[in-house]
Formats: sequence, structure tokens, C-alpha cells
Amino acid sequence: MTQTSLTGEVRRNTLLLSGLQALGGANPAVVVALGGLVGEALAHNEKIATLPVSLFNMGMAIGILPAAWIMRKLGRRGGYFIGSLLGIVGGLTAFTGIAQASFLIFCIGTVIAGFYSSYVQSYRFAAADSVAAALRPRAISWVMIGGLAAAIIAAQVILHTAEIIPGLPFAGTFFAQATLAALALPLIWLLRTDALHVQPQHEEHGGRPLAVILRNPRLIISIIAGMVAYSLMSFMMTATPLAMVHHGHTMRESTLGIQWHILAMFGPSFFTGHLIRRFGKITITITGMLLFAGASFSALSGLSVAHFWASLILLGLGWNFGFIGATTLVTDCYHPQERNKVQAVNDFLVFGSVALSSFSSGRLLALHGWEGINIWSLPVIGVTILLLLTLALYERKNQDHLINAESA
Repeated sequence: MTQTSLTGEVRRNTLLLSGLQALGGANPAVVVALGGLVGEALAHNEKIATLPVSLFNMGMAIGILPAAWIMRKLGRRGGYFIGSLLGIVGGLTAFTGIAQASFLIFCIGTVIAGFYSSYVQSYRFAAADSVAAALRPRAISWVMIGGLAAAIIAAQVILHTAEIIPGLPFAGTFFAQATLAALALPLIWLLRTDALHVQPQHEEHGGRPLAVILRNPRLIISIIAGMVAYSLMSFMMTATPLAMVHHGHTMRESTLGIQWHILAMFGPSFFTGHLIRRFGKITITITGMLLFAGASFSALSGLSVAHFWASLILLGLGWNFGFIGATTLVTDCYHPQERNKVQAVNDFLVFGSVALSSFSSGRLLALHGWEGINIWSLPVIGVTILLLLTLALYERKNQDHLINAESA
């Protein structure tokens, strides 16, 4: 019987996953908001100031495939327990790095925090895999709504713990980061594994070879769109706190800007699923790219707090439409028994590109300034829109040959 709404154990699990997203989503928000500032203070070199953020994203990318393997062996719930334990260790290690004024230890802490986010990123797929294809946008959106709480949690944690330990700026914030990861443990315990639809171990090698799956033009362009949506957002968001401080704005103003940005990232999730059903996945993904362009133009038009905040808000909206749209496109490109390997490859490529973008962000900011990194973003956005338009045309001409998970 086809599902028409999120009910019963599926609804309960989706709400729990949303709560986990709220706690886990605060993890990258803290690292991105403070990683560059702490990095600059510890390393005394602005060219490598964003290295802790880059290493966080690298840890997330490297952790994707091991996380997928662990969840196949232990189930999603077992994997999520391990992920939260990594989050606790990562926060405490970063705290130790600040306490000992060690840039190296702080960087190790952000890498481990990235491993934690490798598990957090699968929450949306856990929700999508437990419902019928028609309900996947809604399930993904419900989980992403947890990011709204993450924005508020992260910003308030930063503002209230930044100076809580005298003489150690932001050390208390990273201790609080570990505490948030610990709070996820009881929610994970409440998850019902029978409603998560984890791929059975005896089917994990089923389906088509990965090389065959990756020849699907729809999947290729969907992955590229997801890579661009996430890496562009990371590229600009990583540089923004440093750029704001360098242009005379306060840490409080930059932190509140990140809060508005994360609210914009997840706020539209209340209705993104409905928009995707109404206008289509490709249209919404293209809309996200256009909002990215708007963010760059806003950043190029002035250096006031209002200009920075407007850019961050448009950047968040663009990520929501672009990434949720691209994620939903990816879920249509594989059969059920292929989900683990396709999701792992997708996330590995997405977060690998995010790691590269966040590292280049700090270097480009030092070499070319705030204007330079915003100008660099525009051609990437243009090429991605052209690819998505090509996909729309391809689909109209080859509708009968597309691989659609709903009919698999």
C-alpha cells in the first residue's frame, strides 16, 4: 500500500532525526563560525587561518565511506552512536587545543568533529529511505528543519560561552560542542531500527555495478549540483566571519550573521518539499543557484553589516533550494539495493569538494580579498545552471529511459 503521509513509526523516526539534526547541525556551525578566528589566533598566519575549517570538511569527506560501511554492519542506529561519541571526542580535543594554545591539537579536534558530521549527513537519507518516493522531499525537509534549531543553538552557545573561561576565548564553546554531541545519545536510543529501512547486509552488494550507475547523466549532473551547492556555501561562509572582522565588524555581528545564515539554510524546509512537488526538482535546484548569484552580488555591492548579512541570508536560501533539490534528484537515480553505495559516493564527492573549497576560501581571501572570492563564484554558478537546463532538456527527450527509484 502506497504511503500518502508520514505516520506511525516513520513519523516518529523522522521527528527524532530532525532532533538529531538540530544537535548535530550545531557542530559545523560552531566550527565554521569560530574555526577561522581561533585558527588565526593560534597560528598567527592569516593564510592558514581557515585550515581548521578545511580539515573539518576533510574529516567529513574522509569519514563518509567508513561511516557507510559501519552503518551497513551495525545498522544506522549503531553508526549514529559511534558518530556522537566522535563528536564528544572532537569537541574535547578542540577545547584542549585552545587551552594549550596548540594549533595542531585544535586542528585534530576539528578533523574528529568532521568525522561526526559524516554520520549527521546521513540523517536526511535515513528519512528518505523509509518512505515512498513521492514523500521523499517531505521527509528530507522535515529532517532539515532540525537545522533551524541548530542555528539558534549554535549562535546562542557561541555568544554565551565565548568568554566563559577567563583567558581562553572560545574554549568553553568547544566544550559545549562536545556536550551537544552527548545530548544526541538518548535520541539515538529512541530510534526504531525497523522503520529506518537500513539496507540488509545480504543485499548490500546487489544491483548494478557502480560504474554502470554513474553513467546515468541525471545522476552525474545531480551530484555536480549538490557539490556546487554545498561547496559554494562553504566557500563563502568560511570566509565571511574573517572578512567581517577584517572590515571592522565585531565577533558578535559575525556570529549573528552566521545565525541568520543557518536560519535561512533550514527555514525554507517547511515548504521546500511542497515547492519541489509543485515546480519540479530541477526548477528548485536552479532557483538555488540563482540565489547564490544574488548572494555574490549583495557581497559585491558594499561592506556594511547589512550587506554581509544579506549575502549570508541569500547564501543560506540558495543552499536550501540547491542542496535539497540536488539530494532529491540523487534519490531518484538508484534502485533500493543500490542506495548505500550511491549515497556514499555522492556524499564523498560533495564533502570532498567542500573541504577543497573551504581551504581555498581562506587563501583566496588573503590573496584577493572579499571581492575576489565573490567574483570567482559567479562562473561556477553559471556553468551549473547550464548543466541543469541541459538535464531538463535531456529528460524531456528521454523520459522512458531514465532510471527512477520509484518505479524500481
